[in-house]
Amino acid sequence: MIFETIISTINTDGDAHVTPFGIRMQDGLVVISPYKPSTTLQNILATGHAVLNLTDDVRVFAGALTGRQPWRLLATDKVQGFRLADCLCTKQLKLVSVEDDLVRPQLLLEVVHEEQHAPFQGFNRAQAAVIELAVLVSRLKRLPMEKIKQEMQYLQIVIDKTAGERELQAWNWLIEVVSNHEAALNNENLA
Repeated sequence: MIFETIISTINTDGDAHVTPFGIRMQDGLVVISPYKPSTTLQNILATGHAVLNLTDDVRVFAGALTGRQPWRLLATDKVQGFRLADCLCTKQLKLVSVEDDLVRPQLLLEVVHEEQHAPFQGFNRAQAAVIELAVLVSRLKRLPMEKIKQEMQYLQIVIDKTAGERELQAWNWLIEVVSNHEAALNNENLA
């Protein structure tokens, strides 16, 4: 099972990188499988640490993919790094092993500290739709445009029925990226 999370890492200069990431659990370890090349991969290999952030604010997922930053960061205390200031839970992680691969190595990380920050209030279908669109946006260069548009059309129904302000904002950020990508594919200029 894959869980959609936000992973925060730092580089050797201490600069933070925040990105959406699907993770798995295996024998009590967090498994992250980033594509090569990847800032997340580079940072974890360089520092040996990461922070897993669980949030229900889908603007973080959309913002990380669209160059917006609707979040604040706080320093972590058990590993060098940062966590989202407003999130439900964080897990500070330490790298224990790497299973190398030419395309997607598997990084196995142990949880050295876990902390609950806010209660989970329940699911919103629009949040799930935004996360699905975020996954599509993260794969714009790997998927056919027709597939992306077909998925977006279906997801739009859920957005129209259940989205709140946060979900609408995140959705619109992602739609803008898809529109710009499609325009570039069609050699159009979106000024």
